[in-house]
Amino acid sequence: MKKNNRWMASVLTVTMAGSMLAGCSGNADSAGEGGGKQGAAGAPEGLNKSGMPIVNTPISLKFFTGKSPTNGSKFEDTLVWKEYAKQSNMNVTFELVPFENLTEKKNLVLAGGDYPDAFYSARLSAADLTKYGSQGVFIKLNDLIDQYAPNFKQLMEKYPDIKKGLTMPDGNIYSLPSFYDPTFLPMLIGTPLWVNKDWLDKLGIKEPATTEEFYQYLKKVKETDLNGNGEKDEIPYSSAGIGNLINQLKGAWGLGNRGLGHPYVDVDPATNKLRFTKTDPKYKEVLQYINKLYSEGLIDKEIFTIKDSALYAKGQKGVLGSTVIPNPATLMNQKNYIGLGALKGPHGDQLYSQVKVPMVHVGAFAITNKNKYPEATLRWMDYFYGEEGAKFYFMGQKDVTYKEGADGKLEYVDDIIKNPQGLTQDQALAKNFTWLGGSYPGYVQEKYFKGSETLPESVAAGKKAEPYAVKEIWNNFNFTDAETEIMSSIGKDIQTYVSEMEAKFINGTASFDEWDKYVATIQKMGLDQYMKTYQAAYERYSQQK
Repeated sequence: MKKNNRWMASVLTVTMAGSMLAGCSGNADSAGEGGGKQGAAGAPEGLNKSGMPIVNTPISLKFFTGKSPTNGSKFEDTLVWKEYAKQSNMNVTFELVPFENLTEKKNLVLAGGDYPDAFYSARLSAADLTKYGSQGVFIKLNDLIDQYAPNFKQLMEKYPDIKKGLTMPDGNIYSLPSFYDPTFLPMLIGTPLWVNKDWLDKLGIKEPATTEEFYQYLKKVKETDLNGNGEKDEIPYSSAGIGNLINQLKGAWGLGNRGLGHPYVDVDPATNKLRFTKTDPKYKEVLQYINKLYSEGLIDKEIFTIKDSALYAKGQKGVLGSTVIPNPATLMNQKNYIGLGALKGPHGDQLYSQVKVPMVHVGAFAITNKNKYPEATLRWMDYFYGEEGAKFYFMGQKDVTYKEGADGKLEYVDDIIKNPQGLTQDQALAKNFTWLGGSYPGYVQEKYFKGSETLPESVAAGKKAEPYAVKEIWNNFNFTDAETEIMSSIGKDIQTYVSEMEAKFINGTASFDEWDKYVATIQKMGLDQYMKTYQAAYERYSQQK
């Protein structure tokens, strides 16, 4: 303990370790970049720069942590965190906040100053990072990554877009992300457009390949008693909200060519300039197509109000012709669906634009200026961006939570997939892991991640989409404080109006004769300023190396 006290005292005195850290940009400051008495290897005393344990004498930290309903109520009791505490010599208390209350609670603790050592799985936005990073609440990680995060540094070198997406307008990095392997397309797709294969076979028609063929399939579902119960209860298409269908279809008109991270702006291939897609004439055609489906009763009338749980209940009854969810087999117990690839549109466009940004959460992990051990904390987190840590985080321990086949493939043990106490797989997983529900910082790869996206039907859907998938995916742009003000005022007003009018055009309460008025209204709301702001952020993003 005497040795630990010595290290703590040296950190509290905040000697200028910044001059001793060679890094990618910026200098260390007293808010936490560096900060400990240096040992012979250039690391704070008591900290090991590699291997385990991370620190020689145990230390304790508190993390503000987002919690999914599928997680257990105490992270510290799960196998992964109990074992990692032993390995690392670092004891973390996860202060859990349900995701539904996360934004409110996060804003309160940041504004009030009552925040812990780090934010873990807390969905910090770029605006949060810019604001509180500039105030010194979140410490700069530029140099610390260079010194204490070899796994993440290697990942940034392999995928330069990570650094572009993490770098805030002031040139600093304040967080580590939740990052999906860009080659893991089923994970980036997440929610394919599924159709009922049994019903295709009964109807004697092939898998829809165009928007017209999809329309004809939906019509036949409505007209035919395909589930054989003597009732007209088949629902050609349903999902929780209309946005899922819009995202699946807009690529058939060539829209959304920079991925789902930018739902309102992409690049016009004719001019190579930024384009606000929601006022484009092609987008009018997308909405007209969906309006036709809705007006002919091919879309669930509850589409604008139905919640996930109610949707899954409908699906379990075997009445859905098509839907957009992660996987009908796992969520609806329906194993008779196949995922479609990119549908070809009326003008020959065939783009699969339903592709997420690989860096799904820019602010998945951030260290605060209250943290006395920033170097050790970063090392603690960096472990999970490497192969060994990723395997451990998702799969646990060999012969305890997973087994390895002769072919090298990993599978969970029977206690998880065929639990003798009758637990569902998610319930059994929650006893050992905390990755359920997403938003966690780390590196998601197909060989370790065993969610529904790795099931054969999801992999098959990814293979169909791959030839037509968006080739250049933008990470989210990071706006300055002044730009954030514009995007949260003018931008938010425009986006709200667009959402309202989309629903009205689709359900018929607004006529397409009002399209020009709709476009003019958006212009008056400040579209030019919105696009100038977007252009400035895009130019910064493009110039980053």
